[in-house]
Amino acid sequence: MTGLAEALPSPGERTRIRGPLRRLLVTLVPADFALFAVYGAVPAVMLPVQVDAIDPARKVANLALVTTIGAVAALVAQPVAGTISDRTRTRFGRRAPWIVLGALAGGLSLTGLALANGIAQIAIAWAAAQVAYNFAQGPLTAILPDRVPARALGTFAAVAGLAAMIAAIGGQGIGAAFAHHLGAGYVLLAGLAISMLALFVIVNPDQSSRGDQARPFRLADFARTFWVSPVAHPDFFWAFTGRLLLYTGFFSVYGYDLYILQDYVGLGGSAVKYVAVLGAMSLIGMLPAIAICGPLSDRLGRRKIFVFTSSVLVGAALLIPIARPTLAGMMVMSVVAGAGFGAFQSVDQALMTQVLPGSQTYAKDLGVVNIAATLPQALAPAVGGAVVVLLGYHGLFTIGLVLSVLGSFAVFFIRSVR
Repeated sequence: MTGLAEALPSPGERTRIRGPLRRLLVTLVPADFALFAVYGAVPAVMLPVQVDAIDPARKVANLALVTTIGAVAALVAQPVAGTISDRTRTRFGRRAPWIVLGALAGGLSLTGLALANGIAQIAIAWAAAQVAYNFAQGPLTAILPDRVPARALGTFAAVAGLAAMIAAIGGQGIGAAFAHHLGAGYVLLAGLAISMLALFVIVNPDQSSRGDQARPFRLADFARTFWVSPVAHPDFFWAFTGRLLLYTGFFSVYGYDLYILQDYVGLGGSAVKYVAVLGAMSLIGMLPAIAICGPLSDRLGRRKIFVFTSSVLVGAALLIPIARPTLAGMMVMSVVAGAGFGAFQSVDQALMTQVLPGSQTYAKDLGVVNIAATLPQALAPAVGGAVVVLLGYHGLFTIGLVLSVLGSFAVFFIRSVR
């Protein structure tokens, strides 16, 4: 098969999405959906329900422990997976073997979660699932700079962001639907990820990488997997910082949605079903933002203004439940935050791919980029739990707001992208 990159127009030309590129775009949707359905269902609904059933009195602290361990595992796994993927030499290419193996290992880990009946077992199984799915996600993410020209990146990022956001919300619905049958829910999610990621690899076969020259492995290089110099690559640093701050602010609140509804809004035992309702409300703002912002950023050739505005919008949304600590207030917050986060997701990935340090280390560098998404998930549960204990939920919303707004200003220091 002729390499997809050879069939694509050079960056800067008007790119028509057709042929192999269209097939790649269409099959990316179910692949991203399957991965992010796991991320939407498990930490947002299924883990909180499982943890609450074991020890209701210590649910906040226990959930913080479980999700922090899992997110730290993801933090380490993705850049390592990227480095390994960049160096993989097989007849199936660099990315496909890890996408498939990650999906299979993730399925086994979710099965372990279905069988877990203690906090330690839950923490181990979720950490294993995070490692496995990040070994699939890292190479899958690297396919964009591998195969997609710059003038189509915004469209691809918008579609991928749309799939991810719908999956995160749909995952919450799945989690809520299986709140009383967690084992069946975990197995369903495992099967969905295996089938959709396998379909993506089969429909979009990569070129053999056997003939590619690989740089010799050095331990020092491996240690630098987790580091990109802000002095040598300042644009990358500022894009990374903006994403880090926004994600930290967002996930500090998002990770406690169920408990916010139970305790802050006062819904008690009926709160589980409203997690999915809030997710559906998010889509009202999210879908048009994703559909418009990614392609529009391609057309205008601008990324930064979209990232700035979306970050401010997420921060502003977190003011709403402070003023209105009701279900209606949470629903309005979900719509506004959905619009902001959807716009951010649809453009930020395109921005990040345009400030990557090197073309030979896409997966590794994107693994570092995704630290800005996984590190907040590692920090947010612990920080959020401490804030709730010390300052209550008002303090949690305030910190999320401040971090989101600070993240919006980081993009103005980027020079190489408009």
